[in-house]
Amino acid sequence: MHAADLLTHRSRLTPQREALLELETGRRFSYADLNGRACRVANFMASLGVQAGDRVSILAHNSVAYLDLFYGLAKIGAIFTPLNWRLTADELSYIVGDCTPKVMLVGAEFAGVWAEMRRSVEVEHLVSLDGADIAGGLGYEDGLAAASPAEPARPALDGQSPYCILYTSGTTGKPKGAVLPHRQILWNCINTVVSWGLSERDVTPVLTPLFHAGGLFAFLTPLLYAGGRIILAKSFDAEQSLRVIQQERCTVILGVPTLFQLWLDAPGFAAADFSAVHFFISGGAPLPVPLVEAWRARQPVVFRQGYGLTEVGPNCFSMTDAESLRKTGSVGKPVIHSQMRLIDPATGLDVPVGETGELLIQGPHVCSGYWQNPAATAQALRDGWFHTGDMARVDDEGFYTIAGRFKDMIISGGENIYAAEVEKVFRDHPAVQDAALIGLPDPKWGEVGLMAVVLKAGQTAGEDELRQFCAGRLARYKVPKQVAFIDALPVSPYGKVLKAELRARDWKSPG
Repeated sequence: MHAADLLTHRSRLTPQREALLELETGRRFSYADLNGRACRVANFMASLGVQAGDRVSILAHNSVAYLDLFYGLAKIGAIFTPLNWRLTADELSYIVGDCTPKVMLVGAEFAGVWAEMRRSVEVEHLVSLDGADIAGGLGYEDGLAAASPAEPARPALDGQSPYCILYTSGTTGKPKGAVLPHRQILWNCINTVVSWGLSERDVTPVLTPLFHAGGLFAFLTPLLYAGGRIILAKSFDAEQSLRVIQQERCTVILGVPTLFQLWLDAPGFAAADFSAVHFFISGGAPLPVPLVEAWRARQPVVFRQGYGLTEVGPNCFSMTDAESLRKTGSVGKPVIHSQMRLIDPATGLDVPVGETGELLIQGPHVCSGYWQNPAATAQALRDGWFHTGDMARVDDEGFYTIAGRFKDMIISGGENIYAAEVEKVFRDHPAVQDAALIGLPDPKWGEVGLMAVVLKAGQTAGEDELRQFCAGRLARYKVPKQVAFIDALPVSPYGKVLKAELRARDWKSPG
């Protein structure tokens, strides 16, 4: 079963229901409007020679064009391959050279970046968005207007047919293109709607980039599947988004820890009316418990933490409202159509309840591998299980807690130290805004911990004070040997700390 007809069928069921508000332009689109645009873009791309299996890329801020392409390309079997506009021209050129799109759409803000990229990449067709000054580029809206709104003929498609390629952040090397098949798109919708209790009555703002799995799949595609309503922002603005959440009576809100901190610090936060909101959920990076507690202290809200990956979808666990309070720090239980294992990476055997192991995931929501990278595919997908590289533990009630990346684990004197556990303790200190643990080589212990700390504005704390704060909270071997104070942690677009950048810095030896 493929996913090319998801929007077609939804528009048949509820054609006049509002599906999308595009904040930048103020335009509102019904389901019939969206499907008509998707059909037009499918026929527009077909007129450029795009066929099943061809890639089409977009380099632009959020707009309705993303939805046009996401749903329209699927109708003709082409593969949606959005680009991370936060990357440099060199980084983007590598990705374009890897996925070789037949058509490239470029937004006005990125005409300069594309001019740099053109020196090293070639694309058969260029399309200009929002009047972008692109030499030889076709106008996007002109192309849509000239194309037929009729449903295009479907090529032979099934659940394994590639739907889109999303490139990973490349924190440990060159980005890899995760190939998301049609079955993954469909089952992410089913898992999310069923496990999280979503319905046609739900409204959500999409405030995160649509080149990322979180922007596309956390709420946008599941809610359009269920018949709900999307509020699409071009980019994030704390005060504007707080107003929109209230004005549009949004019911489910996704953010990353950085956004939740910005909201908390915004002047309008304390007086905001969140009475329509069922729950807030944080994803993309570990959520500091003090941040959750600060929210709950100032607003009577339900606050959950999620977990997912590009390769398996952003919504792998769920919990009830009551459990989100009782199990703060946990990501919940596996969604309904999914299986999980925790193994010892050294032996491949399952670990006992309460012990930390590598998280493995199996189900129809798992990707089919990496684009033109059989070695990486074979490493990640083994015997039907996707090896996430994340360490986690499960308690006797079945609730999972993420302990951090396997590569973030420090082995000091033969003892395993999980970065997330130590970072949580540091964030509990009232003066600490954020913290990230890395390992430094040590002749005696093999590795020792260095904690990079960002202090809250106007707060002070010394190295000895923070290390002493760990006493009684952590075993002695887990306490970092060194604490370094920095202005800000390097982070990815989704708030993940780029520890490779931290490790590359010239730190003084703790010895």
